[in-house]
Amino acid sequence: MNTTSTNCPPTNTASTNITHASFVTLPVADQDRALRFYTDVLGFEVTADLDMPPGRWLQVAPEGAQTVFTLSGPDMGGFTPGETRGIMLVTTDVDADCARLAAAGVAVEGPDELPWGRMASFRDPDGNGLMLLTEKAMDKAAGNATEKATEKEGF
Repeated sequence: MNTTSTNCPPTNTASTNITHASFVTLPVADQDRALRFYTDVLGFEVTADLDMPPGRWLQVAPEGAQTVFTLSGPDMGGFTPGETRGIMLVTTDVDADCARLAAAGVAVEGPDELPWGRMASFRDPDGNGLMLLTEKAMDKAAGNATEKATEKEGF
């Protein structure tokens, strides 16, 4: 069985010059409600809030983060609120953050002790699935295990 696509370059060639992901789109039904959640509950900062055609360009991020989250409203690209899964947020204290989320009324699953760290999951007000992780020293096998956990949990 040939699994090589004629449209894809061969693997294991020269590496790219990609340095990081610029933003991750989180589809939301109500940008103001999402903004309150990400700033008031998660403690993120607003990095952009602009009126642009076809709608509001709203981005948030943890302090000092290189990748930001675009809170994409109904007019911004036809995304479906709640469809995003697998966003892993790294924290230095997953237990404290879970307690803070629970105190704010967020349903949290975990945290659970796993080979790659201590992890919990929750959803934003639109149902987008996020996870919190306090990492242990990771090797390649542990990283693969994290991906499998993400797929299994549906977050």
